[in-house]
Amino acid sequence: MGEGHGEIATGATGTAASRHSGGLKWALAMTGTFLVVEVVGGLLTGSLALLADAAHMATDVGGLFMALVAIRFAERPATPQMTYGYVRTEVLSAMANAVVLLVVTVFVLREAYQRLFEPIEILGGPMLAVAAAGLVVNLISMRMLHGGAQESLNLKGAYFEVMADMLGSVGVILAAIVVMLTGWTIADPIIGAVIGLFIVPRTWILLKGALRILLEAVPPHVDAGALRRTLEDIPGVVAVHDLHIWTLTSGLDAMSGHLVVEDKNRFGAALAAARKALRDDFGITHTTIQVEDVAAAETEDATHD
Repeated sequence: MGEGHGEIATGATGTAASRHSGGLKWALAMTGTFLVVEVVGGLLTGSLALLADAAHMATDVGGLFMALVAIRFAERPATPQMTYGYVRTEVLSAMANAVVLLVVTVFVLREAYQRLFEPIEILGGPMLAVAAAGLVVNLISMRMLHGGAQESLNLKGAYFEVMADMLGSVGVILAAIVVMLTGWTIADPIIGAVIGLFIVPRTWILLKGALRILLEAVPPHVDAGALRRTLEDIPGVVAVHDLHIWTLTSGLDAMSGHLVVEDKNRFGAALAAARKALRDDFGITHTTIQVEDVAAAETEDATHD
């Protein structure tokens, strides 16, 4: 019998994400700072749209932070107590971010409903100034992330987060202009509710993705059936069992399983072919594969029975 272990990608040095981490840090600093400004501006102007956009911007801060966490913790080596390192910190952060955002969204929608029947005074001028500044911050952040987004899926996700918030800022600007020109303050809660609803599907995707990882489900982009058939088609392999496929953290999938090989002389070749297929066809580089003969597999089956 034999085992083969693929390499786990724990070193981010030299990767596209690490090369562009400087821009990511600046984008996080700017977005995080303006998040506070937008919350204060929303409270002072009475604008629900600004507060909703602040919640939207919170998704950006969470996304940017998790992108940095993924880079930072991927650089830390595993320890005897933390054999996978700290890569799942990103997943825990995503869970917390999603729960907070859902709570905030409920508050925004509830407040919007009340303001439709009891409008309050909105300071359109300051609201417009804050929203315009937010748009500028988003455009600068997008510029900083653009280069990395062309090379790294991690940074591409952060880039799209900021792009979506840029659209939210445009919505707040439109609401402010309507309030200033017409005095129709109901435009503010309407835009606020639209931005709040826009957060929900993104937050749900974030929450669902984190739950899938914590439950160790098969990654959505991996066809488990096709993977099994690929292993079974390797010359010399007569069966595949105890197959498990899961995600350690976003962008880092793992697999373990047993290959039953009829000829012991083909153990090495079968193992090498399996690891190559998993890497090339499914993007899985962290593998633990046990190769065994038919007699050993039958003994194992009898033990399980």
